Order: sequence, then structure tokens, then C-alpha cells
Amino acid sequence: MDVRLLLKLVSKQDLRNFAVGIVVVTGGLALAGLTLYAHEAHESRLAGIAAGLSLVFILLILLFVIPPLAKKASREASQLNLPFEFTLGGSVMAVLIIVVGFSAWNTGNNLLFIVLSVMLAASTVGFAAGWLTLRKLDIRLRFPESIYAAEPFPITLEVSNRKWFLPAFSIVAEVRGKERETIAAADEVSEALPNFIAKRLLAAPHTNLTLDHITYIPPHDSVQRQTSQSFAARGRFRITDFELSTGFPFGFFRHRRRLAANEADILIFPRRMTRREEDELFSSLGSREALKTRGSGDDLLFLRNYEAADDIRRIDWKATARTQNIMVREFAAETDARVKILIGGFGPAANVPALRERIAGKTAHHPEFEAAISFAATLLTNLESAGVEFSVSVGDADLLLGSSKAHLFSCLSALALAETPKSIEPRWLEIRMADTGPNDVIVVLTSARSGIDAASAAHSRLKTITF
Repeated sequence: MDVRLLLKLVSKQDLRNFAVGIVVVTGGLALAGLTLYAHEAHESRLAGIAAGLSLVFILLILLFVIPPLAKKASREASQLNLPFEFTLGGSVMAVLIIVVGFSAWNTGNNLLFIVLSVMLAASTVGFAAGWLTLRKLDIRLRFPESIYAAEPFPITLEVSNRKWFLPAFSIVAEVRGKERETIAAADEVSEALPNFIAKRLLAAPHTNLTLDHITYIPPHDSVQRQTSQSFAARGRFRITDFELSTGFPFGFFRHRRRLAANEADILIFPRRMTRREEDELFSSLGSREALKTRGSGDDLLFLRNYEAADDIRRIDWKATARTQNIMVREFAAETDARVKILIGGFGPAANVPALRERIAGKTAHHPEFEAAISFAATLLTNLESAGVEFSVSVGDADLLLGSSKAHLFSCLSALALAETPKSIEPRWLEIRMADTGPNDVIVVLTSARSGIDAASAAHSRLKTITF
């Protein structure tokens, strides 16, 4: 067990809360003992003062001790398969039942017993109705073929009610999954804590993705909804199960029911750049067309404005009429250059979350590397649309050349799962360039601090873009 790493798990706020909690709880117990002693010694004045101070300490406990414990308990409970949990309204109702019940028992007042009976009946009926609402419900979900980070994507959700007579009300449908099997700081946690404690922390927490809130499902019927969701970052989302919940009818309890799902991995492709971002980065390559060579082939390369030296036979009259500007056709050469994208040379992220934050599921994102990944994804999409052969090399993934839609998805999948490469070496470049031809274009995406600019400037086939 490493004490230094163990200290990283504790923040100054945790130490302050711990000290305040110890002082408040100890003071409250001491005052309670003093009140009992004063009562036994018939010291009414001392007993009154101690009782008043005890109320102050109880208020401090409610302010400084209970909220952090409740927050952590709620977070832990969300990971457990509990059939129900108390809502805020349910907690208030439970406290009122205890107060009214104690008052009724202490005073023997029949009216209080009637109020207590109504409150208990309402809680019982609400609990039973919520439990019955979630019985015999099934869920089906369909995701699109391709999902990009930071872009809404459509989801088809279908919830079926197999009950013959009872409808279902106020159903919240969620899908649960994990972005990774273990937390980002698994090695550090294993060194900092004993094995029996570390095992509980190493598993990555589940992420709940809320799909929709369905207000009513008729008996023996189903409801199909179209909704949209989005993932903030690229990567993998492994579906583990579904969760249906309801607060029907009074909101005192939140009933939950988890349904098994066929484990499936959803790949979130890198974020696609906006048109403005594309133009800024493509200017580093000279233009969008710099990756294809002009010539006298039959394939149309692009349209551009007419210049004085152009052959008038290349004027595209339809495009000219549509744009009100004289447009000229440019054709691709018979042998187009193939493009290979190399990504490397990024150091560790500048703002790495603290160890305790990484245990909670927060990961470090390298902004420069993420920008390079987004540009590579956008560039590959454009190359596939233009019919150019392309490949990508990042980390251990080194894909072959291709130009099909399936090959594009393979490249995007490699980019979606790529870890930040720590360095880029001339030997790495040589290996990646070994199978390229003399007419191929090699685009190197790297950090401005990698120093690869000077090393590659003399190589005519390398186009280096730094982030």
C-alpha cells in the first residue's frame, strides 16, 4: 500500500468535513449526556440550556453531516439493483408518519389515529400501484448504424405492456452501460489501497442514458417513440441492461425494474468538424483538392471560377446558370494519389484530473489530440466521398489502404478507440511509410511540441499539420 497515493484520495475539503463531523457528533452526544445528567440531578436550568444547545448541534448535523452522506449514499444506490427508493416527498411522508404516530400513541387522540391511518393507507396504496405498474413490461431499442460524438442521433424506442387489464403510467426508460471495464486510474488505485478495498473501486461505474418518459401505455399494447440522444465524447458504450422506473401515483417511491439486454458495443465515432473548422485546417494542406492531382482524366475533381487562361471548352454551363458565375470543370489525373494519415506525437494532457476524480469516472482529454482525431475523421469522410484510397495509422492500429464505405467505418472505429500516443519517432514514421508508393500523400497530424516539422520538412511527400 502506497501512502502517498492514498493521500491523493483525500482532499482538504474531505478532511475539513471529517473534522467538522467529528466535532459536531461528539458535541451532540456530550450535550445529550449532560441533559440526561441534569434531568436526573433535578437541575432544570442546566437541563434547559443543554437541551437548547443540543438542538443547535442537531441543526449543524443536518447541515454539515447528513447532506454529504446522503449524496454518496444516493450515488451508491444508483449502481445497485434496488427495487425502489424513497423520493424527497416519500422521506417527508415517512417523517410525518413517525411524528403523527408518536403523537397519537402519546396522547391517545382518535383524530390523530385517523390521520395516521389515512397516511399509512396512502403510502401502502402508492407503493402497491407503483410496483404493479412496472410488472410485465418489455423494451426494445434500435440505434442507427453510425453515431458521431456531439451530434444528436435518432433512437427508436418501443415499450410493450403485457398486462391484460392494467395500464402503465409515467414510465421513464433508460439504458445502462459502461464506457470501459475499469476506471482510468486502475493501476494507481491498486497500489494505493489494499486488494479487498481496491476491487470495489476498480470497476468502472455504470452510465445511465435517459431515453424517454412515456406517460401512458394501454393494457396488452405497446408504444413506439422516436427520440434523439447524443454522446459528448468518442469511444465505446457497452450496453449492459435497461432500466424502467416510475413514481406513480403519488411520487413517494421511485420503483425501478431492470431488464436484461443483449450486451452490445456502440462505437461513437469522433466529432465531425464544422465547415469553418474544416476550411481553417484544410488551408494547411493548400486546399481541399491538394490531396488529388489535376489532370486530363474523365473523373470530375471539382468546380471553380473561370480564369482568363482557362479553356472555354471546360466551362460548365449548368453550374454557371445556377451560380450566376462562370464555372470551370477540373478533372482528376488518371492516377490519383493515395492518402495515408499518420497521427502521433502528443504528450500527456495538461489538466489531468485528480486521482479521486478519476475514480469517480472523470478522464483526461487531450484537446490537441482530440482536435487531430476530429480532423482525421473529417478528412477520411471527404476522401471516401471523392473516391480516393486512404488509410490511417494511430497508436498500434495501422490499417491498409481502401476506399469503400466499410473501410471508412473501420478507420473511424480505430479513431474512436485511439489512446493518446505519447511520442512520435523517425523510426515510427519509417515503418508507417514503408508500404507507400512514390505518388502517395502522407499527412502527419501531430502536436506543435513534437518537433516533427523540421524532421519532415525535407520530405516532399509529407504534409504535416500541427495542433
